[in-house]
Amino acid sequence: MTHSAGRDGGPLGPGTGASADGRGLARRRRRRWARYGAGAVAVIVLGAGVAGWAVYVKLDGNITPDEAAAAELARYAKERPTSLVKGAQNVLLIGSDSRSGDGNDEYGRDSGTERSDTTILLHLAAGRRSATAVSLPRDLMVDVPGCRRPDGTRTEPTFVMFNYAFQAGGSACTIRTVEKLTGVRIDHHVVVDFSGFKDMVDAVDGVQVCLSEPISDKAARLRLPAGKVTLDGEQALGYVRARKSLGNGSDTGRMDRQQRFLGALVNKVQSNDVLLNPVKLYPVLDAATSSLTTDPDLASLRGLYELVRDLGDIPTEHVQFLTVPRESYVYNANRDQLVEPEAEKLFERLRTDTPVAVSQEVPTKSPAARPGDYGPYRARSANDKAFRAVSPSPPAPTFRGNTAAGDDCG
Repeated sequence: MTHSAGRDGGPLGPGTGASADGRGLARRRRRRWARYGAGAVAVIVLGAGVAGWAVYVKLDGNITPDEAAAAELARYAKERPTSLVKGAQNVLLIGSDSRSGDGNDEYGRDSGTERSDTTILLHLAAGRRSATAVSLPRDLMVDVPGCRRPDGTRTEPTFVMFNYAFQAGGSACTIRTVEKLTGVRIDHHVVVDFSGFKDMVDAVDGVQVCLSEPISDKAARLRLPAGKVTLDGEQALGYVRARKSLGNGSDTGRMDRQQRFLGALVNKVQSNDVLLNPVKLYPVLDAATSSLTTDPDLASLRGLYELVRDLGDIPTEHVQFLTVPRESYVYNANRDQLVEPEAEKLFERLRTDTPVAVSQEVPTKSPAARPGDYGPYRARSANDKAFRAVSPSPPAPTFRGNTAAGDDCG
């Protein structure tokens, strides 16, 4: 009598595919551990994915979309300038002096109003070959259009200091004022308050600046030695806001410091690989997104990251900072007015995405052209075609400013 059941996996022998020396049992155990291992890996990957998604959702939800500004700008869509160059972008950066919100009340009593402490028009060239940041003085006398107040009432058009626009009608009023002044279409805007600025500086472990002399400013809570100094968030805020105790006390000097600081910040972000290191990038993004109010199109982690990435790809020598050509207002030395035609030349280059040249030396005004003059040459005749063929084109205007590659410490 044969016991075939044993060969078929019955009670008397090993099952199909097994061997008497236990190799079949070992294979079954290996398959079991492989299944357990695959399951563990799946759990880890899933967990990482869930954690990553949770981080994304948190950062994405930090950003406040400026829906009210979007609605107000849509109301005036027909009067806004059009974009002239595909791919170029213009972003209005607004530093708010609001005392409301976490951490801002320590800088003064919340009066229920806020003004634009700093306003910068950032032009990103098509192809991201360069970035040009133009400071607009808060004391500049401008035409502010009628704007919607937070309570729903509307202001009347008026000729007043530039920072009144933000106080009267928030970011939408500031954008309309800038567009009316420059003819440049604003594609995006970003508003950051005191607390948010400090958090971003602290998130990159401070920013180094070089001081030609010690600073002691009680109002700005600033006491610093001369030489190389790494500023934390609180010190950086005092440094960019101080006015009366530094330099000649003018707003122009303050804007120069702001520009040098932003250049140093760009250098810091690019030099220590913040954008490529998730461990370094997360606190920066968390600090940045927690303090930002932006237009709805930019109010997402993806939109914000694409903007920062574009800036990160531009060489520091092509990241330029300058102040719009300005001078004391003819009727009040404590106010500013544009210098023409220099200001219009700058705005026209921004509108047409034409390169801008900057120099730390204040450019001198070129003498007015005389009939028959072509730059350094003098025409022999208005009909001299040979002469006109070799006459050079006018050089690009140079504006007072600097680049992010500049080093104050030499």
